[in-house]
Amino acid sequence: MIELNVMLCKGCSYCIKFCPKKILELGTDRNKFGHFYPHLTDEAKCISCGICATICPEGAIELPEKEKEEQ
Repeated sequence: MIELNVMLCKGCSYCIKFCPKKILELGTDRNKFGHFYPHLTDEAKCISCGICATICPEGAIELPEKEKEEQ
């Protein structure tokens, strides 16, 4: 499962657009800068592909090391 640093997120929605499983959506909460940030809609469907982390221009999404090693 991904880890999101909500303080780095600027709400660009690239992660949502490029998620192959379409399990990210823009939430209704805002970070302290006023940006809406995404959340997983179904953690069980996340395949830990890392596309969201790769596409994020702010580096706000990370894939835990354990999951990176399993791929």
